[in-house]
This record gives sequence, structure tokens and C-alpha cells, in this order.
Amino acid sequence: MESNYAEHALYELFKQIYQGRFYEVSLGKFEQMTGLGLTSHEGGMKIDLPPLRQFLNRLLALRIDMQNIIFERFELLLSQQIEAAIAAGVYEMGVETLRAERFTVESQEAVYTHPATGSVTNYLKIERTQKNNIRTADEMLEFASMYQGKLMVNTKSGHAVVSIPTHSIYDADGGVVPRVLLIRPQKETRLPVQDLESSTWGQVSIDAFTAAWSTEVNELPKFTTDYLHLVTGILLPIWKILPQQNSRVFRLQTSDGQKILGRVVNAHDIQTVREQLGLRNQLLSPEELVKLVLNERSTQQLPGGVTLRRSYIATEPRIELVNAISLAERLLAVGCFTEIINWKKRVFIPVSDKAPAKQFYIFISKIMKAVKI
Repeated sequence: MESNYAEHALYELFKQIYQGRFYEVSLGKFEQMTGLGLTSHEGGMKIDLPPLRQFLNRLLALRIDMQNIIFERFELLLSQQIEAAIAAGVYEMGVETLRAERFTVESQEAVYTHPATGSVTNYLKIERTQKNNIRTADEMLEFASMYQGKLMVNTKSGHAVVSIPTHSIYDADGGVVPRVLLIRPQKETRLPVQDLESSTWGQVSIDAFTAAWSTEVNELPKFTTDYLHLVTGILLPIWKILPQQNSRVFRLQTSDGQKILGRVVNAHDIQTVREQLGLRNQLLSPEELVKLVLNERSTQQLPGGVTLRRSYIATEPRIELVNAISLAERLLAVGCFTEIINWKKRVFIPVSDKAPAKQFYIFISKIMKAVKI
């Protein structure tokens, strides 16, 4: 309640009340009930708005039904702030303890030595192996019965989901946007009900859901490997060099017993950080490129002006090569394909959940050579 997310949510609540977008509570009614002024002497919205503690104290003086109406709106706005931060990968929880099947330090480099104390700052690249938490069809059937879930299958991809009600959000006009939570074997997505109804997801029988869910689960790997980039040791002298949009701190223990505490650097920022710290240039591997683009929604710039990014075509994610039309023949030769969308030719890399990871990464390596990396 005293986080930056709560402060932003309170500001958004005050703005909605002031602009008349909180239909149940008008500006005059709110100011009269709470004694909190949102209007400045000049007639605009105040800059020095009431603080969170004062808002909560005044809320306690209202009738219970009005408390519930106002606090429910505040709580949903707070959920939106936190959800957006988590989606952007910048949600801060203080020092987080990471757990996995295995942590292995793949490389370690000294990047700074404090002249007065001799303390060293290190950059560590850590391989993380996690066991995938995959739920069976029977578990999902039980889950759906507990939370009023709907069993659905995508008529285009054949994938299965359980759809359950979730908290709504508010649009720019203050209107309520009902949403559902779509749960798949390895990820969850919140979607407006209106978008779901116009999509290729459709409700199916228990047998059809069980067959589709089990098929997908049987093809999923039991473990997932990715990489963490941490800066450890003395950090204050180089703090301004590190990306400022994310200052999460992780604690972990490697498989050989080494305990590590460090500031995380997003993989898509590591190239820039390495250059600023004077480290030798080190290109990302095909495995890292694919995971960054697909899983972390990062855009990767390749030589020759080509950009690797994730694009959604008919709600399905694809890896797209932007500004690559001049290299189309070379890319088609190694397995890419083109498609005309809105009268514009675009180049894509085929992505298949069924393709063996090793084979796919070999394919990405060929594409990297085709654009002369």
C-alpha cells in the first residue's frame, strides 16, 4: 500500500474522479464526503494531491457501501499497475530469492575495481535450468470446476485453454472492461471478453479439451534452460551505467554451493552495458536471440539494418525479420517465408512448437549467416 504502484494507482483514481470518469462517485460528492480537495484555486486539478495515508483514513469515515465502491476501483487500478510492471519485467519486490533445478556460472568477468578499497565488481552470465510446471488435463478439469472455468480449444492452432473470470480494467473513458484469464500448459494471458468472443477460441466438450490439452502437454520439454545476467560486488560507483528502468536484486545459490547476490541486467540491455563497461563485444547465441524475442518480447537489431522482433499475426506470435526484403532470396533459401499483409511483403521465420530445439537453433544460425552477422 505504500509502494510506487499504489501511489500511481491513487493518482489515476483522483484523475478519474476529477475528469468525471468514475460514474458512481462525482467530484463534488467525493470532496464533500471525504473533505479531500482535488480542485486547485485556479480551477484545475491540484498538483499536491492528498497522500495515500490520508486518503485511506478518510475512506474509513464513509458508509460501508461507499467504502467498497471507492476501494474496489482503487484496488483494480493498483492491480493494473502491478500487472503492467510484471509484464514489462520491471516489477520490484526487493531482494528476490531465485530457485531452480540448477544454477551454473557460465562466465565471470571483472568489470570494475574500486581504487580506494580494491573491491571488485563482476559481471556474471548464469545458466538457469528449471523444471517446467506442467498441469495434466485431469488437474485442469478439477481447476475449471472450482473456478467456473470454460474448456476451450483454438480452431486454428488446436491448443487448449481453461478460461476463468478475472478482474476487470478501465479504459481511457473510465468504462469497465470485463476480462478473462486464459490458462495454457505453460503460460497465462488476460484478455477482454469482447476479444475472446471474436477470436478463434471456442468452448468444447470435456473429451475434446482433454485430447487437445494432453497432446500439447506430451510434446512439451520437461526442463527449460535460460540465462541470467547479474552484476555483483561493489555497485554504487557504476550504478548510473546500469539500466535505470530495472533495479531488481536477486539472491541465488549455484549447484556447487556458491552464494550470489547481484543486480540483474536484462539480456536485451547486456550488449550496451558491456560496451559501457569496456568489455569485449560478445554476440548473443541463436538460443539467446530466440528466447529474448519470443519470451521477453525484445527487439534485436542485426547488422545490415535488419531487425528481429516478435509480431502477432491473427493472434499468433511469429518471429519477423524487418527491413529484410532486399535479402529475401537469401533468406528464402535457408527456410524463411514471405507473406503479403495489407499489400506489404513481410519476411518471417517459421516457428513450430513441435520442432526439436537443437534443429531450430541450427536454422537460426543459418539466418544469422545470411544477414552476415
